[in-house]
Amino acid sequence: MNPSLKITLLGTGTSLGVPIIGCDCRVCNSEDPRDNRLRSSALIEWQDQVFLIDAGPDFRQQMLRAHVRRIDAILLTHEHKDHVAGLDDIRALNFLHRKAIEIYAEQRVLNTIRTDFAYVFSVIQYPGIPQMNLNPIEPGNIEINGITIIAIRSLHYKLPILGYRFGDFTYISDSNYIPKEEMGKIYGTKVLVINALRWEQHLSHNSIPDAVRLIEEIKPDKAYLTHLSHQAGTQEEMLKKLPKGIEPGYDGLVINLI
Repeated sequence: MNPSLKITLLGTGTSLGVPIIGCDCRVCNSEDPRDNRLRSSALIEWQDQVFLIDAGPDFRQQMLRAHVRRIDAILLTHEHKDHVAGLDDIRALNFLHRKAIEIYAEQRVLNTIRTDFAYVFSVIQYPGIPQMNLNPIEPGNIEINGITIIAIRSLHYKLPILGYRFGDFTYISDSNYIPKEEMGKIYGTKVLVINALRWEQHLSHNSIPDAVRLIEEIKPDKAYLTHLSHQAGTQEEMLKKLPKGIEPGYDGLVINLI
């Protein structure tokens, strides 16, 4: 039996967030707070450890809003800015705990981090810069602080990315194709969070119908959609259209899995 998990969806929006700058559509003007979506990220509390999936440009706001004071490891899905741009703000946690934060990602992604945050790794280091240890991982089982997490390969158009499974919970973002051999890592999941950009097809993201088909194949007890754009509609509109057992996630949603 897996120990209980607590999952908090810190952000459920696509790269532009919702509302979008300059947009006057009904979704961007919605008064329902569930329709305000920061860039996608999730906090996983499991086996006395705190894991963060992705640290996009809204990282600081998400940490403050969820009252996060500790992160044991950050797992990155890929190197796009809406998933890594907030890493400079780990400094506050460095100061609080007086130690570096462990970052886990594929080597290609870590190389991008070294380039984008070159000042962190320079020979002459400015006082107060973020402290991070970069740990390369590949698809398959990874061990972090004695805990086994499964890294799942999927594709974001042609870009290889990683999803993650923690016990009976799986999180997949920015994907539009999961190889058949990787699907076996997801079967048996009780709760699935998966990206679904909009109702219409997209080159590099699951559409909502794509995500529904995957969910129906995987058969979790419950599924939530993330990385949603304003084109997906309002929270209430999506709830009315989605099949039973599938709901749009929203920022601040807490999922407890026992």
